[in-house]
Order: sequence, then C-alpha cells, then structure tokens
Amino acid sequence: MSEEIITLPANNSIIDVEFKLLKSHGDQRGFFREVVRSTDTLFKDGIFAQWSHSKMAKNVVKAWHYHHVQYDWWYVPIGKVQTILFDNRPESPTFKKKLVFKMGETAKYGPDVFEVCVRIPPGVLHGCKVLSKEAHLFYITSETYNPNEEGRFPFDQGPNGLKHRWGKNPIVADNDRRAFVPTSTRKMVASA
Repeated sequence: MSEEIITLPANNSIIDVEFKLLKSHGDQRGFFREVVRSTDTLFKDGIFAQWSHSKMAKNVVKAWHYHHVQYDWWYVPIGKVQTILFDNRPESPTFKKKLVFKMGETAKYGPDVFEVCVRIPPGVLHGCKVLSKEAHLFYITSETYNPNEEGRFPFDQGPNGLKHRWGKNPIVADNDRRAFVPTSTRKMVASA
C-alpha cells in the first residue's frame, strides 16, 4: 500500500504539518487499516522512539503542548476528536496559523471526520478535545518521553493571540493549566 499525503491549500496549512490519508479494507469480519510504515515520507524527519495510547472521556481537553526537538504523529482509531494545531515558530512562513479539524471514525461520525495520521513538527502547538463518548489517541514520538522537552501553555491562555473555545465544562488535568518552556534547543523551520 502506498501512502497518500493530503496537501491542504496554502491558505489552510502549516509548514511541515503533513496528513496521511488512511484506507480501510473491510468485510463482514471487520477491517484492516495500515497506519504507518517507517518508509513513509511522513517519517522523513526522524524515526519513532516511542508509541503511546491515550483513552479519553467526552469533553477531555489536552492543550497546549509543544516540543523543541520531538515530532509527534497522531492517529485516532476510535471516537471523534477535534484537533487544533497552531504554528508558534516566529521564523515560519505560517507563523500564527491555526488549523482546526476532526479526526476519528469517518463511517460512524461522517465525512467531516478524517481517518488520518498527522505529523506535528517541533514548535507547532497541539491540542485536542474529545467530541464522542470516548476516544482513543495513538501517537508515535521521535524521542522517548522527557518532561524537560514537553512545552506547555495553559489550555485557556495560548501564546501569540491563540484563542480557542473549548465549550462548556472541559475536563482538564493540572498539567494543562500550567506553562513550561522546554530546556532543549528548538529546531528551526528548515525552509525559512
């Protein structure tokens, strides 16, 4: 199976963010869906170092996270999640660009929900809100977990004019109410 990278129109994209459209092959038994290959162009900037799984309840909000070195690759196989990406790299041609899209089960939740794997580069803030009863987020990272490399802004106080309405009664952990700047040196946008 070859990968199909979704290219968004220039006015609706963030440099270095890529989407791999996933294809399902189903029958009466269920389906098979290939998510990633180490040879995908989606992984051109690194190898995977860790694979994690997060099960989240309705209205859970996880934001704003970012990294100076690490790439993330997100995939939502179960449920529906609103995903928000914000380019917080001053040297980037898409600095302050915000993308909002839904990830999850297209067949269950409709055509505005995408079955994709999205690559999130260093310096791009990412957050999500669960819109279904529950959702599962599988994510690969290019680095093993290092708390000194995961930057944060409070979910309700993004930087550089970032505003997002999370809706009523978001469920938020204490970590998503604090700010932290990673101690590692930030990777700069290569094409700037």
